[in-house]
Amino acid sequence: MVVRKFPRFPVSAPSTLVQRDKLRYNAVVKDLSLKGCRMESTLRPFTGMQVELFLQVEADADPIHINKATVRWSGSQGIGVEFLTIAAPEQERLKQVVEHLSITAGQALIVPKGELPKK
Repeated sequence: MVVRKFPRFPVSAPSTLVQRDKLRYNAVVKDLSLKGCRMESTLRPFTGMQVELFLQVEADADPIHINKATVRWSGSQGIGVEFLTIAAPEQERLKQVVEHLSITAGQALIVPKGELPKK
């Protein structure tokens, strides 16, 4: 069993991946954590590519906006993205979503001290 600093939780959330402020690609987030996600998309990115994300994790809410993220890997399992810059209100929304996913997955979310911005 792989123990992760930021546990991933399964999800199926439509998203938009933006490259260079203009190229938009549809994507689906398959795993989500506080620091990143695994997604599927028609985009074939390279490792290190900088992107912006809009995660539609709640049907009736605005997407969670990830200002800056980087592609860590891509392959047959999808695209692994690390979140680099998230505004504090968006970080709080992401935290609430991940906490909800952790409860429904039967796991308690443990956030390392100092990893999330204070309210």
